[in-house]
Amino acid sequence: MNTLIKGIVFILGLLICLQAVGTELYVGKTSSATKRDGSASAPYASLEDALRHVRELRRLNDPQIRKGAKIYVQDGVYHPEQPILIRPEDSGTSESPTEIIALGKSAIISGGVEIRTWQKLNKHPEISSHIAKHIYVAEAPRKSGRYFSFRQLWVNGKKGIRAESHDDQSLPRILNWNFENGTAIIPNVFPEFELKPGMEFFIHQWWAIAQLRVKDAKVSKDSIVLSFHEPEAKLQNEHPWPKPWLSKEHGNSAFRLVNSLQFLDQPGEWYLDEDNHKVYYYKRSDEQLTEGSVIVPYLETLVDIVGSPESPVQYVSFNGLQFKHSSWLRPHFQGHVALQAGMYFLDAYKLKVPGTADKKGLENQAWLGRPQSAVSVKNSAFTSFQNCRFEHLGASAIDFVIGNVNDTLTGNVFKDIAGNAIVLGKFSDPEFEAHLPYLPNDNRVVTTGTIIRNNLVTNVGNEDWGAVGIAAGFVKDVVITNNDLSDLPYTGISLGWGWTPTVNVMKNNTVSRNNIVRYGKYMYDVAGIYTLSAQPGTKIQENRIDSIYVSPYAHLPEHWFYLYTDEGSAYMQVTDNWFPSEKILQNANGPAVIWENNGPAVSKEKLKYTGLESTYSHLLSERHVVPASAKFNAYTPFTKPVFVQFRIKGQELSKAELSQFLKRQGADVNELYHWSEYAVLKTSDELGKKIVSAAVANYPTVEIKLFNDLFYAFDRSRCGDDQLSDSLDYVVLTCALKDDKEMQKTYYQMHATQFEEWPQVAKGFCQAGFQEVLLYRKDNQLMLFISFPKGKRFEDIDPLTVRNNPKVKEWNEIMSTFQVGIPGTDSHETWIFIEK
Repeated sequence: MNTLIKGIVFILGLLICLQAVGTELYVGKTSSATKRDGSASAPYASLEDALRHVRELRRLNDPQIRKGAKIYVQDGVYHPEQPILIRPEDSGTSESPTEIIALGKSAIISGGVEIRTWQKLNKHPEISSHIAKHIYVAEAPRKSGRYFSFRQLWVNGKKGIRAESHDDQSLPRILNWNFENGTAIIPNVFPEFELKPGMEFFIHQWWAIAQLRVKDAKVSKDSIVLSFHEPEAKLQNEHPWPKPWLSKEHGNSAFRLVNSLQFLDQPGEWYLDEDNHKVYYYKRSDEQLTEGSVIVPYLETLVDIVGSPESPVQYVSFNGLQFKHSSWLRPHFQGHVALQAGMYFLDAYKLKVPGTADKKGLENQAWLGRPQSAVSVKNSAFTSFQNCRFEHLGASAIDFVIGNVNDTLTGNVFKDIAGNAIVLGKFSDPEFEAHLPYLPNDNRVVTTGTIIRNNLVTNVGNEDWGAVGIAAGFVKDVVITNNDLSDLPYTGISLGWGWTPTVNVMKNNTVSRNNIVRYGKYMYDVAGIYTLSAQPGTKIQENRIDSIYVSPYAHLPEHWFYLYTDEGSAYMQVTDNWFPSEKILQNANGPAVIWENNGPAVSKEKLKYTGLESTYSHLLSERHVVPASAKFNAYTPFTKPVFVQFRIKGQELSKAELSQFLKRQGADVNELYHWSEYAVLKTSDELGKKIVSAAVANYPTVEIKLFNDLFYAFDRSRCGDDQLSDSLDYVVLTCALKDDKEMQKTYYQMHATQFEEWPQVAKGFCQAGFQEVLLYRKDNQLMLFISFPKGKRFEDIDPLTVRNNPKVKEWNEIMSTFQVGIPGTDSHETWIFIEK
C-alpha cells in the first residue's frame, strides 16, 4: 500500500512540475536523430513544426501547456518555403503564452536563396572589355524548380546596387514632363543608350518617388522621350500630388534609369538577365565571391500573423530572432507611384469640380495600396517582438496592419530596409478614399495601445526614398517612445493620416522621448516628427530632433523642418521638444494645437530620459556610418513678411478659386490683394514657399513669383528708436527694373551702400514715421513694403520724406532712371500700389 501511495505522489508531483515549467521545444538545423520530436537532442527542423506541436497541445488541452510553451530556436539560417503562418489556434493566454526564443545570437529566418557557381565573365558583346574583366556571372537561382524575379541582392551582408545610370549623389534632372502625352523628356547623357526590356525610370517627386517601367524611348542627339507601361503611366500622369517638379530656380525633378546591362559599370552593381537566367555582378575589390555569400530574396513576407476581430492572435512573442532577406515585387510588374510614407496609388486624379463630403475645397482624390512587409501582424493582442533584428529587407520591415491591441515592439534593430521600418494601423485601404476621416462601425479593427519602445532604426527607405522610420496611420492610444532614428531619406516619425480636421478614430497617441537625427537625406517637405489630421488627446513631448541633411534634389531647398503639424492636425499638445533652431511648420491646422516650450531653449533636464534607455544603449553601435562628405542644414530664421504674386490671365483662375486654394494652404486671405490681373498675398516665408510649390502643381499655366529675396531693409533703429509701434498699417508697391544687367547691378549696389553714401534717405524715412521699408526682388521685378503707425495716411506722411531734405528728391530722380512699370501698367507708370 505504501508503494502505491508513493507512486501516486510521484505522478502528482510530476504533473505539478510540468504545469509549473510548461512545454519546452527546440528548433535546430542539424540533428543526428532519425525522428525529430522537438527535444534538445532531436530538434524540429522548422519553426512551423514546433508551432504545430504547440497548437495540438492547446487543442487537446494538454496539462503540460498550462504554463505556456517556449520554443527555443538554435543558431542557423531557416528558409521557410512560404510565409510562416501564425493563426488564432496558435494563441496563448496571459497564464500560458507562446514564446519563440533565439538560443544564441544567430537564429535567422530568411526569405533568401544563395547564388553559387560564380565565374569570371571576361567578355560580353554588350559590355566593354575594361569593365568585363571585373564582372562575374552565375546561373540565376531557382526555387521549387522555377526561376523567379528579384530586386535585391546582398554580398556578404552588404547590399548590392541594381545596375543604374547614376548613383544616389549624382542624379541628373529631367528636361520636361509632357502631361498631355504622359512622357518624360530627359537629357541624353548616355554614351550609347539602347532601350532594353525591363528598364525602369526612377524619379524624385517632392516628398515621394516613382518607379516606372519604360515602354518606349525616342532617342535624339540631345534628349530622350520616355513613355511607360500601365498601370503606372496613367497614375503618374493624372495624380496631382506629388508630381514631377519643374523649376528654373531650383532645378527640375531628379531621375535615373535602372535595370539594364548597359548600366553595369560600377563596383557593387548587379543585373538579372531574366530572359537568359543569368546574374551579373561587378565585384568590389575586397570581395571573394567564391568564398562569400551572395543572397537574393524569394519571399515577400517571412512571418504572417493573421487573426480575426472575433479571434485575434494573442500572447505570442518573439525574442532575439533575426528576420532577413525579404522581397517586394509589385514595382517589378506594376510600377510604383507613391503618395506618401510608401503608400502607393491604385487610382488617383484631379477633380474637375473640387469638393468631397468632408472637404469642400479638395481638388483631388486617391485610393491607395500598402507595401508588403517582412513581418505582417493582423488582428492581434498582446503579441511582442523583443531584441530582434530586422535587416536586409525589400519593403517594410514590420507592419501592424489592422486590429492590433496592446502589442509591443521593444529593443529591436531595424537596418538596411528598402521601405518603412515600422508601420502601424489603418491607412487608406483600396476601398477607402485617402482624404476621408476614418470612423469604422467596428472599432475592433483599430490598432490600439501598441507600444513601440527602445528600438533602433537606421538606414531605412534606401530604395523608396519617400518611406519613413515609423509610420502610424489611424491609431489610438499608441505609445512611440525612447526610440533612436537616424539616416533616413525622408521623415522620422509620421503620425496620422487623412488630411482632415474632422474628429475620427485617432486619439490619445503619445510620441515622446525619441531621438531623431540625420533625416531628410533626399526628400523635403520633411520633419523629424510629422502629423496629420485631428487627434484629440495626442501628445508630442520631450523629443530631441537634430541634423537634417542638405538634400541635393529638394524641390524647395529650405522646405525642411524639425516639427511639422500638417493639414488637419488638431486637438494635440506639442511640448518640451528640443531642436537647434525655430524651424517648424504649422500648415492648415485645425483647432487646439497647443505649442509650449519647443526649440533650442528646452533644458537638458527635460531631455534626461530621451533616447534609448540605458538597458538598450548598446544598440547605438548599430547606427549607419555617416559619410565624411555629408552636409547638414543650419538655419537663420527669416522673420520678415514675404509676398506671393499670381499673374492670372483670362479664366485660368478666378478670384474665388484662388481664395479657396490659399485657405486650404493655411493662408490668411485677408492679406490677399488684387491689382489688374495680379494678385499678391502677404505671408510668412515658410508658408510662402509651400504655397508656391502647391500652386505650381495645381495651376501650371499661372505665372507665380515668390518675393523673399530681401536686398534692402530700413527700420527704426536708423532713427535712434528701435521700438516699432504696436499697431501698424502698410502699403505694398511694385515696379520693374529695365532689362539691362549692368543697370540692375548698379541699382542693387546703390542700395547696398545707401545708408553710408546717402544717409539723407534714411533720415527722410524717419521724418515720415516709417517703421520699416523692405525692398524685395524676383527676376527684374521689385516689391516694396512700407509700414507706419496705424491711423496715419500714407498720402499724408510720404511727402515728409523730402521735407527740408533735397537729397531724397535727388535719390528718387536717379532711381526713376532705372525703373519701369510691370506688364499691364500705363506707359507713364512705374510704382503701382498693390495694397494702399
